[in-house]
Formats: sequence, C-alpha cells, structure tokens
Amino acid sequence: MTQAHDNNDIGAQLADICEAAARLILPLWRSGLAVTHKADASPVTEADQKGEALILKALAERFPDIPVVSEEDASEFGTPDEIGPRFFLVDPLDGTKAFVKGDPNFTVNIGLIENGRPVAGAVTAPPTGETWFTTAAGTVKRRDGGPPEPVRARAWPKGDAVALISHTMSAETAAALAAQYGFDRTQAMDSSIKLCRIAEGGADIYPRHGTTMEWDIAAGQAVLEGAGGRVTTPEGEAFAYGKADKGFKNGWFVARGA
Repeated sequence: MTQAHDNNDIGAQLADICEAAARLILPLWRSGLAVTHKADASPVTEADQKGEALILKALAERFPDIPVVSEEDASEFGTPDEIGPRFFLVDPLDGTKAFVKGDPNFTVNIGLIENGRPVAGAVTAPPTGETWFTTAAGTVKRRDGGPPEPVRARAWPKGDAVALISHTMSAETAAALAAQYGFDRTQAMDSSIKLCRIAEGGADIYPRHGTTMEWDIAAGQAVLEGAGGRVTTPEGEAFAYGKADKGFKNGWFVARGA
C-alpha cells in the first residue's frame, strides 16, 4: 500500500477518534466544571485534559510510529526542539473560551502533517455532532455517525461574500479587513469550525491577522483544502508547518473558499 493510500485512509480513522473524544467532552459542557489558566493566561479545563488523553492513547495504538504534538502536553512540558517530516497535531478542544461560556463553537481536531503540509485531518463539533474529514475523493461530512456526504467550498459570491471573524474583533478592524480582502459582511464565530464552514460553502474567507498555534488550524486546513479551498499567508504563499524553532507558532494567514 502506498503512502498516498495510507493518508487517504487516515482521515476516517481520525474522525472516529475525534468523535470518541467528543462523546467524552460533551457531558462536561455547561456542567460548571473548574477552569484553570495556563502560563499564557489561556483557559484550560478537565474537558481539554481528558479529551487529549483519549486522543493520545488512540493515536499511540493506531499509529505508534508517528509522533504527536498536542496542545495541553505542549503547555505543560513545552514543544519539541525538532520534529520529523511526518507528525500529528492535536487540539483536543479548540475554542475553550467558548466552551467555558457555554457557547457551541468548539471543536476537536487532529491533523496529519507531511513535509510541512496538512495531508489528512478531522474536525468534530461536539454540540452539533458534525464531523468533517478528509478522504481520497475529497472532504466529507457526517452528523451523529451517519453516512458521510461530500462537501465543497463555494465560488466567491460577488456582492455577498461572508467573512468569518472572532467575537472580539473590533468594528474598525473588520472594516479594514473588508477593504483589504473585498468581502461584504461578517459573521462572528469561534474555533476551527470557521475553516469547516468555509469548506462546506457556508462562508468565503477567514482572515487571521494574529497569532495562532499550528494545532489550532492544521486539521481545519486539511479539511478546507480537501473541499477545494486554501490557506495561505496574506501574500498568497504556502502556509508551513513543523516550525519547531518557533514553538509551533503561526504567523498571519488567510483561509478562502474555492
């Protein structure tokens, strides 16, 4: 079996793992669980920790030869000083702030990186039961374990292009981005689900002029690119992964539909 076939099969396996983590996390949502803070002042909960433990165990069982860089482990022990060409990036609960507030836009994410690019991935939204994942034929979506159906990013709808932005973005910043990228209206949304909504044709662009970590968007980028979209630097260059020398921090990026 070739490496390409291996990667095509991995998306479905990652989807199963994400959904298992989602089943563990969902009962903790809106349960009043304790919130602590990491060194960077970002919140962390029992849901983040339990979800990551499940994912790391499952990945170790299914893919023992592929190293993993995961958010909570990195927060506690630091990121590795170097990484090989093939590894997983895991964010067990992207959108912890939304999770803590009781908002529904949080996700479970696993992406496979090969030679600096996301080649497979899965994203699950626990509150809605939606899962997006990569296959040989492109990105598919299933809900509550049902049959997967293909999704595609849409062509830019001139005069009605939608940008997904964070809830904390100021009106002035949104207006400046609209002038730069040419979108017509905005919708506020948390977490990597923004990339998935673009992948399924529900929006058109997500400009991120700020810091993120590689595990925040790797799975979402794989999903979006499998649906015909793309993630680049603002200058249109390829977005690279495996930046161990930078602690796996991202620069600015722009996610777009077809």
